[in-house]
Amino acid sequence: MTSVTESVDVNVPIRTAYDQWTQFEDFPQFMDGVESITQTDPTHTHWVTEVAGQTREFDAEITEQHPEERVAWKSTGGDTRHAGVVTFHRLGDNQTRVTIQLDWEPEGLAEKVGSAVGVDSHQVKADARRFKEFIESRGDASGSWRGEVTRPDA
Repeated sequence: MTSVTESVDVNVPIRTAYDQWTQFEDFPQFMDGVESITQTDPTHTHWVTEVAGQTREFDAEITEQHPEERVAWKSTGGDTRHAGVVTFHRLGDNQTRVTIQLDWEPEGLAEKVGSAVGVDSHQVKADARRFKEFIESRGDASGSWRGEVTRPDA
């Protein structure tokens, strides 16, 4: 299992950063390798990605979501096994730290080699930077979902 953690400070209020992150179908606009995300219901998404020239599809379930605090998920089926959490930290009225933590299982030689040399870490860092550029250039979220999802064991 590979783990990556990356933080980025964005110059928008915490509500704006969080609201934008709940718009999963917008992820291809700032995440390299994400071809599409379809939200099938409030807690389930279907992803199509292209990594190292290979297209992969998988489903994910939002396992925990608390407005302006965190969004956590895990894959539930398909070609990729992973889980993650994004947390939001208010630094000021118009500044938020977004921290992304991903755990995933590289598949095949190309992904395993890429993971070993830090390609995935560089990718998450670049995606975080593009999220910063995306949300700061917009100045406001493209939408929001402010519902709560509580872990079953909480």
